[in-house]
Amino acid sequence: MKIFLFKCMMPVFCMALLLSIKAAGQNKSYILDMVHNNPGEKLTQSAFNDPAFLKQEGYNGMVVNEFSFVHTAITFDGFDKRIFPVGSVEREWVLKTAEDIRAHIRRAHAAGLKAYYFTDIIVLPKKLVELYHDEICDANGKISFERPKTIEIHRFLFNAVFEAFPDLDGLVIRTGETYLNNVPYHTGNNPITNGVESHIKLLNLLRQEVCVKHNKMVFYRTWSFGGMHDDPSYYLAVTDKIEPHPNLVFSIKHTKGDYQRTFDFNPTLLLGKHRQIVEVECQREYEGKGAYPDYIGDGVINGFEEYKGIKPQRGYRSLQDIKGSPLLSGVWTWSRGGGWVGPYISNEFWCRLNAYVISHWMQDTGQTEEQVFDKFMDKNGIIGESRNAFRQLCLLSAKAELRGHESAKVPFNSEWTWWTRDEFLAGTGSSEIKSVNQDSSEGLLNQAFDQWYTDHSLTTVIDEKYEAVELWRQITALSKKIKMNNKDDEHYILVSSQYGLLLHQIIAEGWNIMALGFIGDKTGSYDRPQIAKSIKKYDEAWEAFKKLKDENPDCATLYKPFAFVYKGPDYHGYQGMGASVDAYRKLIE
Repeated sequence: MKIFLFKCMMPVFCMALLLSIKAAGQNKSYILDMVHNNPGEKLTQSAFNDPAFLKQEGYNGMVVNEFSFVHTAITFDGFDKRIFPVGSVEREWVLKTAEDIRAHIRRAHAAGLKAYYFTDIIVLPKKLVELYHDEICDANGKISFERPKTIEIHRFLFNAVFEAFPDLDGLVIRTGETYLNNVPYHTGNNPITNGVESHIKLLNLLRQEVCVKHNKMVFYRTWSFGGMHDDPSYYLAVTDKIEPHPNLVFSIKHTKGDYQRTFDFNPTLLLGKHRQIVEVECQREYEGKGAYPDYIGDGVINGFEEYKGIKPQRGYRSLQDIKGSPLLSGVWTWSRGGGWVGPYISNEFWCRLNAYVISHWMQDTGQTEEQVFDKFMDKNGIIGESRNAFRQLCLLSAKAELRGHESAKVPFNSEWTWWTRDEFLAGTGSSEIKSVNQDSSEGLLNQAFDQWYTDHSLTTVIDEKYEAVELWRQITALSKKIKMNNKDDEHYILVSSQYGLLLHQIIAEGWNIMALGFIGDKTGSYDRPQIAKSIKKYDEAWEAFKKLKDENPDCATLYKPFAFVYKGPDYHGYQGMGASVDAYRKLIE
């Protein structure tokens, strides 16, 4: 009976705790933004780097993410003076990084914003790892939180961070991925080596050393591997073991997985007893990165089209569904960045639209998405007949994206969505292509085509790619009707819409060529006239695509017909859509 009563009282206890947090003044929504710089590249030039701009837009905090993490700016003098000796090149890098961090904090505070630093765990000095290797590394040579010395070092590290940067408002913690591109004198690896127990150990350390001891915020990102991000039972197995604290918030992507269409709404949102903020990417690497119209505000707030169709959702499916919960404590927009390399843009218009709608809706969730959208049009001087044209263009862009990259009609495996990302277009990996890198997106369409060929839906999928082209024709026509105050933005709407049309003509013809070739591979009979006809259109679309860029300086950099390969600096091999098309080009010649 006592156990039963305890379980019954738990929700009451948690609600009381959340209400006490609100009473303590900790209940305001966190409206955060981050420019996610490409690791290893020049820092992104963006209005969203300016704290004054963010404050004007209603944000109350900025997440600095230059992949030179705050804890890489520690000299470790109080731990071991051999790590960064006085006069060394390594020490000079650390001191310069510390100066840059202090400057970021000062600028944020001057604008009235909180400053939080994006932080990969584990990242430690190479010299430290060399000196203490036997005490901190496991049998595989990985730095391990199962070793007491590793925990001791991190206790020192967190104390040193807030001694060096007492004005820093908190940390954003990421596990699972460790980017070392921008930290030449440090090394590291994923700390989650023992599943749930590793998260619990790290969270308790952060809670004590950062939240309690230094009274600073910890935003613990659930983006990791093994289930923390998208498995409700795993998430609860971790978070139920952690005592809530006003300074501890869990940060969760709105998607069950990466920021891709056809992925479910994240089922871990509103679970458990801890406050949460929702991460939303506004420059989506699977959807052009702002090179063409891609409005996600309606889908994130009200639910994407596929959640009512090909991918029906059980439970919550949008921010609208979870608003009002005491657990929901804000939103974190990634105004710029995510992924790797290009397309590179010089006009942030589409990123600004997505960030504006998401952040302003969270500032007052009593508004509808359309009301916030109208305010964006007011602010940007879109008036009269242009308003309807702009609204329709944006809503059509979401429909065109689903049909052009995935499907609204047939099942689309989550792995297949990786066929295009960043600036790359993968192919089927035809029989002419013998070598396929295991870290490449090449071959994913071959898996998809094989499934659709078997269930007789391949023609349906190809027809859908041409439907996307027709939607882009409508979008391009609408773009010519839009007039606004900023003529640079007005021109970019026109150019970026043409970019979307030409890109999706390339995709439609490329998929058609590969489908016809795939059928020929299966049957031994190739429809050579149709393949030839589609290749001609494919080549014409590429030429028009290149001409668009040549004639318009504000046009984004172009896609490339290669498969994504997880290896810098180019992140592609020389297979991809181009190689697949050329294989069938050679066959019919």
